[in-house]
Amino acid sequence: MRTGVAAPHKAGPQTDVRLGRIVRLLADHATVVVSGTKIASEIGSSRSEVWRLVQQLRELGVEISGHPATGYSLTSMPDLLLPDILTPLLKGTIFAKNVHHYYKTGSTNTVAMEAASSGAPEGSVFLAEQQTAGRGRGANQWHSARSAGIYCSVLLRPPLPPADALLLSLAAGLAVHAAVQEVDARVIPDLKWPNDLLIGEKKFGGILTEMNAEVTRVRHIVIGIGVNVNQASFPADLQATATSLKLATGSEWSRVELCAALLKSLDREYRNLLEQPHGSVLQRFSERSSSVRGAQVHVAENGGFEGVTEGLDDRGFLRIRTAQGVRTVLSGTVKPL
Repeated sequence: MRTGVAAPHKAGPQTDVRLGRIVRLLADHATVVVSGTKIASEIGSSRSEVWRLVQQLRELGVEISGHPATGYSLTSMPDLLLPDILTPLLKGTIFAKNVHHYYKTGSTNTVAMEAASSGAPEGSVFLAEQQTAGRGRGANQWHSARSAGIYCSVLLRPPLPPADALLLSLAAGLAVHAAVQEVDARVIPDLKWPNDLLIGEKKFGGILTEMNAEVTRVRHIVIGIGVNVNQASFPADLQATATSLKLATGSEWSRVELCAALLKSLDREYRNLLEQPHGSVLQRFSERSSSVRGAQVHVAENGGFEGVTEGLDDRGFLRIRTAQGVRTVLSGTVKPL
């Protein structure tokens, strides 16, 4: 969640791809013990290096039984967002070929924006188990507990004008909504314009969209998605406003299952948006939001004003009816009265 001001940070190294390959290999042979020799051959390494990598996985919380003399087996499937675990679940989407994983980094959005400037392909996905300087809207920090949430940024290069960028943010919110419902239809998220996801009155997810554009076209856009999944508690300053899917439902969620559902849903939303830029996004966002129409709000913009929400305009901006007439919110924070 958002708390305080983001501090300067550096991106940590990408996760050693051999770790994911070991997990995938053990998962594919779940009923047998896999020898260190076979693992070494599969990942192009030595048996001693396999032992070091297995120890590293154990330190990261992966439950692996065995030792060099007898071989190794997974005690349980780890809920880590490793490319080797996620990629097979993303077949047919634009996100299937370039999944990047970090055990710890500053901000996945920062990593994605830097990669975009260096020519990374559309559909690149950047995931972290933990962020040390995760960012929310308005230069706030996103609280990113280790391996408890989904901290994900995707790189897109849409053939759209910059004026349509907000539609992508709204579409990302719809993608999170659909993914949560796919995993557990009993959970009905509420979309708060422009970029928050709520359960009841507490926030469990948020969208941060950043763009590099010319006057008439988008060069690249990064959509950052943060979802509180299995957090059991939050810092004191967030307890009144934050929740997680685990706190809301009383049960543990599979981050792998939810992340795969999210990226598949985002792929569908993106393709639909490119085919019909103003298609059904605005209507569906409004239908899934309790506050887009008929809610009394205060807007922290241009000195602040109050009014009643009156839907979205054709670009996705929120309209507010005030005593002086209808005003359109372009960037201000909207809070219920």
